[in-house]
Amino acid sequence: MKHLLALLVMLGSFQHALPESYSCSASEFKLDGEYILGGLFDIHHRNRAICSSNNNKSFTLSSYRMFQVMRFAVQEINNSSLILPNVSLGYEIFDHCSDKFNFQAILNMISRNGSIQVLRCVNEYLSKVIAVAGPFRSMESMTVAPMFAMNLIPMVNYGSSSSVLSDKWKYPSFLRTTASNKDLIHLIILIIQHFNWNWVAFVSSGDENSQNGLQLFKSKLKDTKICLAYAKELNEMSDHYEILQQLEGLSIEVIIVFAGQSSAVAFIKSAIKHNIHSKVWIAGDSWSLNKNLPRLSGIKAIGTIIGITETVMPLPGFKDFVYLSQTQRNNRPSTCEQTPSRQTCNQACDLCSDVSPQEIIGENPSYSFATYSAIYAMAHALHNLLLCDIKGCSDNVTVYPFMLLRELKRSNFTILNRHIEFDSNGDPTSTSYAIVFWNQSGQAEKVGSYETDPTLDVPFSINNTQIHWYADQVPVARCSPECSEGFAKKIDGLHQCCFQCNVCPGMTYVNYTDDPYSCIDCRKTEWSKPGSTFCTQRSVEYILFTDPIAITLMFSTGVLLALTLAIVILFALNYDKPVVKSAGGPMCFLLLGCVSASSISVFFFFGKPTVTNCVLRYFLFLLFYTVCLGCFAVRSFQIVCIFKMATKFPKIHSWWVKHNGQWWLIAIVFVLQLLLLTTVFTASPPTPVSDMTSYRDQIILKCAMRRTVIMFLLLTIVLASLCFIFSYMGKDLPKNYNESKAITLYLLFLILTWITFCTASILYHGKYLQLFNAMSVLSSSYSILFCYFLPKCYIIIFQPQKNTQQHFQGIIQRYTQNISSK
Repeated sequence: MKHLLALLVMLGSFQHALPESYSCSASEFKLDGEYILGGLFDIHHRNRAICSSNNNKSFTLSSYRMFQVMRFAVQEINNSSLILPNVSLGYEIFDHCSDKFNFQAILNMISRNGSIQVLRCVNEYLSKVIAVAGPFRSMESMTVAPMFAMNLIPMVNYGSSSSVLSDKWKYPSFLRTTASNKDLIHLIILIIQHFNWNWVAFVSSGDENSQNGLQLFKSKLKDTKICLAYAKELNEMSDHYEILQQLEGLSIEVIIVFAGQSSAVAFIKSAIKHNIHSKVWIAGDSWSLNKNLPRLSGIKAIGTIIGITETVMPLPGFKDFVYLSQTQRNNRPSTCEQTPSRQTCNQACDLCSDVSPQEIIGENPSYSFATYSAIYAMAHALHNLLLCDIKGCSDNVTVYPFMLLRELKRSNFTILNRHIEFDSNGDPTSTSYAIVFWNQSGQAEKVGSYETDPTLDVPFSINNTQIHWYADQVPVARCSPECSEGFAKKIDGLHQCCFQCNVCPGMTYVNYTDDPYSCIDCRKTEWSKPGSTFCTQRSVEYILFTDPIAITLMFSTGVLLALTLAIVILFALNYDKPVVKSAGGPMCFLLLGCVSASSISVFFFFGKPTVTNCVLRYFLFLLFYTVCLGCFAVRSFQIVCIFKMATKFPKIHSWWVKHNGQWWLIAIVFVLQLLLLTTVFTASPPTPVSDMTSYRDQIILKCAMRRTVIMFLLLTIVLASLCFIFSYMGKDLPKNYNESKAITLYLLFLILTWITFCTASILYHGKYLQLFNAMSVLSSSYSILFCYFLPKCYIIIFQPQKNTQQHFQGIIQRYTQNISSK
């Protein structure tokens, strides 16, 4: 702070030591009044330390227009009875033309009666001007703002849009009526997104405003799908041809030129010169309404130019003011005798007389309303501070700059149907932008708009039909063509916009909204085809009781139970007959009971699987059907014993008959199987499982058997093998005595049934596998009836002559005689 104060003291002394020529004023730059407003406009912009010759200057007509707008606004306020009645506003305007002599203007403004009181408190400090409009460029504002901020002298800016100036810790007295770069950049991104572009270049210049725009653009791209393919800063040494060739080499179709007007104009002229064709140029607000570029030969060949600018607001009366001012200036004799000829610093503008009113009126009006509203904001704040009403203003109020700053921050008024208000950063709360298209006639035609007012429902709009593209359709500006539906992007290189397209395999999908670069696995309960963008819920499959095949099988089971009951009744009525005795006698009833019990398990194959029906479907069949096999094994053994072992092994036969060996064997089989099933099903019962691997679009509900099933199947397999062995041993028994043949036939059907089921279970895993299992159970039960019991029922009913004791004794005697003769 000490160094800055010392600098101000030295600069103050330097100001008084300057030749009088540099403070010479013409009437356009000064107007006396009770309250003085400061103005800074770079009418001549140069970076040289001194004002030398005409060759080193650059007259800026657009700044001169803004200069005239400030004068017009002050005159209009002074002539108004509604704002600051009976109070005259004056102004002190400086041409912000040189880095060195700019400080003279600043020191003049913050001084009081030619001196600067550097140690004054802000609540006691009075300066020459009560507020300042300008300067135009962001870097210049950042340079001079701290000097005004020391004493809280308000700066109401009309053109500096760098977002850095929104920092109130650094720039507490800075406000602006033009929008911040953040709004401009946001609008550019909206335009790019509207046309579905994602491969763009950003060309800037070396000034603070352009660099700030580039930084904001990069930061805002993080939340978009836009890629910055190329960024370049233009300066006096830039090789435009090389830059243009690099843009061509990268196949960039959309180029954002967010640069100062002089840099942008030079770059566009180079594009015309080097025959650059068919591009989309997005113009920043500094040159989007340029009047000279559209008239250049070849401008149409470079492509389509879309510009953004603050909505141009006509200023009623400004045209007449310009003509009147020009007439007065031409009729006024020179009052600046010490100003060297053709010098253009501070408050001397000998070139201004060369500008016609038509040139001023026809110049780029982009910042005219911002300048106009800045002056009115100062006036409204002063109006409130002076407690003005229709009768007049108080003359008992001392206006300190900090007081005016406080009132400026509270600004809330409407001018030319536009609302003026500042947010906490000193930025306007609402700004209206126009999107323009350079049409075939060289005019900037409005094709869209953007309002920063958050209360609007549709703040952004573009009329696509008004834009005539160079290719008669919206150009494609993408690094890679968009992937087809169901294809995920695989980044190819450094940019996310450059990618290859890979189809997502089955059971995955791509979500373009959340992550277009990954194939996401479906949940276990979902499925998808290859190339999907969503997953479909998998259907849950099991056999319902209402399924036609299930009804058929249950009906067949009922028929089997009825048939079994009929056989039991028939055998009970013929219990003493030889056919029943030869079939096993009382063992027949046990066999038929077990067949019925095992067939009941069919009913538990239908419906949604539960632990209960999973256990019962296997427990009933494996227990009682094993008893059936035990009965047949015993029966086969008895047949062999009667006809073969009785004569060869009489003692064994006698022991077997005496101790009822067949019943002991059946009881052992039953108890052993019951223990095995109880043990295994208690430790690891069959449980309902969801088969999610067999079919991608289905979940098959079924009962899972553990590997321990082999323990109780082993006994069943042994009994079936014994049955077959004993039956085979009886193949040479009497022809008419076919017990072993019936058992053999039954076993063949049984083996064929379960081989068929095992083959089906290997080849097919759908829900109907449960039906195959139930059919196998039912077929196993029916094979006992058809192969073993029904032939005997036929003899009982239709061949009673064979159901006699004599018939059977005759068969046995003949067989015995044949064996003896051999």
